[in-house]
Amino acid sequence: MAGSAILRRLLSDNYVNVIVRETSELDLSSESQVTSFFEYERPEYVFMVAGKVGGIMANQSQPAEFIYFNLRVQINVIHAAWQAHVRKLLLLGSSCAYPKESAQPMREAYLLTGKLEPTSEAYAIAKIAGMEMCQAYRRQYGANFIAAIPADIYGPGDDFNPETAHVLPSLMARMHQAKVSGENSFVVWGSGAPRRELFHANDFADACVFLMDRYEETDVINIGAGKDISVRNMALMVRDVVGYSGEIIFDTTKPDGMPRKLLDTTRVRNMGWVPRVSLAEGIRQTYNWFLEHAASPGAKATV
Repeated sequence: MAGSAILRRLLSDNYVNVIVRETSELDLSSESQVTSFFEYERPEYVFMVAGKVGGIMANQSQPAEFIYFNLRVQINVIHAAWQAHVRKLLLLGSSCAYPKESAQPMREAYLLTGKLEPTSEAYAIAKIAGMEMCQAYRRQYGANFIAAIPADIYGPGDDFNPETAHVLPSLMARMHQAKVSGENSFVVWGSGAPRRELFHANDFADACVFLMDRYEETDVINIGAGKDISVRNMALMVRDVVGYSGEIIFDTTKPDGMPRKLLDTTRVRNMGWVPRVSLAEGIRQTYNWFLEHAASPGAKATV
């Protein structure tokens, strides 16, 4: 989703020399493949958005995979980019890197000031390592490597598998199925009280290109919508868009995850960047994309 959004944004700006590889063509966890790719292509600019991501269920059940794969990919790409004399690299971190009990909204200065949320700790540590690696190569070698922390991205191309998806696409896919199946109730993990900042993929891509053009600082920088919503209200919004009429039940025996993840985006806004896609419109767009590309055959409609 993230890489596709950036590709669409670049092509819309008439960039023509954009290097793309499918996962089947380039295994970023393979040092030899990544080194060969950089030696052959010699890219000037790199958007480092690849990685293994998922919601609470995936993070809890696969912590070893999350830390192993993300560390390998970041190590391979950052080091190969330096060896190939890449002009600029932008690495995407994660809001999971902030402490569980962080003050809100989360300012960049709050990184590494407290304990992480246990349900996503392995993933968060991998992303912290990637951001620190960019800063280390910058300090030691003068590499123009920058890092940004995005809010929770959603939109076209999202992962709608309930076993691995983040909260919004998981709610959308499961609630759509509940509607199609005629189920009278729908269960949401946790209390519904946690708050999440949802960042449309198009706004995310726009922010990334903006930073690649204009941001030259060592410090990590936040990018996001600047507003958050409770999981409870998110579920209600999704219910309205999907058209599900059953009861929503919150299972408090399941984990909530981090209480709140709202990024302080003052720095990027002061540079002149602002998001454009409202949450209501973004959810409608995402559901239409889901119906067209990911829903079960015979269950398509428009909203």
